[in-house]
Amino acid sequence: MPRRKTLSDEEVLVVASRLLHERGPDALTFESLGRACGLSPATLVQRFKTKAALKQATLLHAWDGLDAKTAALAASTPKTPEGAIALLVGLSDYGGIETYAEGLLVLREDLRDPALRARGAAWKAALSAALEERFTGAPQGIGLLMASQWQGSLLWWGFDPQGRVEDFVAAGLRGFVAAVIPAHVTS
Repeated sequence: MPRRKTLSDEEVLVVASRLLHERGPDALTFESLGRACGLSPATLVQRFKTKAALKQATLLHAWDGLDAKTAALAASTPKTPEGAIALLVGLSDYGGIETYAEGLLVLREDLRDPALRARGAAWKAALSAALEERFTGAPQGIGLLMASQWQGSLLWWGFDPQGRVEDFVAAGLRGFVAAVIPAHVTS
């Protein structure tokens, strides 16, 4: 009879994700994860096989969370330009600059792995479509353009992290909408 798992893979991946974001991708090892979740490194090796597979499973789990958060925000924000801003501000809750900077190390891992890059491309399409549907009569591609502006805002905030990232992003996106979208389209 197989032994009952004391922690599900989901619970282990939550701990792994926290480690990865707090200490960086290189700090995610079977030993460090074992200490953090209370399982032996050997048990973790049985479950995930290799460090690369552990890292990939952790990041795929993080993508699942981001997809769910994006879908929830898309379902709960109005289909207006202000709703598009609210959606992106809702995705901008990074905390302080250190958390944001550590997240860039995680992004590096996403860009290195074809499966993770594919998840990023799928998220780009879903996010762009969710943004696009918040504009009536706007040019095709406004969703991706706005998402690109959002990502740039996050980066520029990172160089001079004065105030809350959410406030910086909201102000920048309101300026973007005002500059790019004719007044009759935004209502």
